[in-house]
Amino acid sequence: MENKTSKKSHHHGNLPQALVDAGLQILAESGLQGLTLRACAARAGVSHSAPKHHFGNLTGLLTAIATRGFEIFADAMDKERKSAPPDPKAQIEAICKGYLKFSKTHPALFTLVFNTPAHLEPDAAFKRAADAAYDILSQACAPFQPVSDDPRSTEIMIWSLVHGLACLRLGGRFKPEDNRMDLLEISEILPELQLRG
Repeated sequence: MENKTSKKSHHHGNLPQALVDAGLQILAESGLQGLTLRACAARAGVSHSAPKHHFGNLTGLLTAIATRGFEIFADAMDKERKSAPPDPKAQIEAICKGYLKFSKTHPALFTLVFNTPAHLEPDAAFKRAADAAYDILSQACAPFQPVSDDPRSTEIMIWSLVHGLACLRLGGRFKPEDNRMDLLEISEILPELQLRG
């Protein structure tokens, strides 16, 4: 005899995570415009009210997806850092390479995390994930002298440089005749940095 129970009978051990995973998939396929509570619920195989129960509204879900985005971003930088030689210059080049790889591999997620027009409501988990990602950059810059009187000036300069390159690439801002810019190695544009004495 056919079971007449609800068609939304999927069981998830961790429904919030399943909804975030669904959101990541939709974001990769359709961009921010395709990301809705209803679409995430359908992808996760649950009722359309499930995301609202766990996240309150779309802003809550977007914040959770962005939190996961920072974790993926940190992993990308950390993976490159761990595979690079231990000297400071190689380490800073490696985290920049991971930064650019993340932006290229996850363009919509990169936009959500850094450049989104969507409103996010940073909570403790979001702040921890964002801080952990920034700490990787900060640690890589720590062996170098500040480039100005501001003690954080080197990390701000490196962040601005690599983030700007990532955004220019994603935005298609290089002219066709500048196509080599798409293959530019970060080592070619990093300024000469002085190690602390």
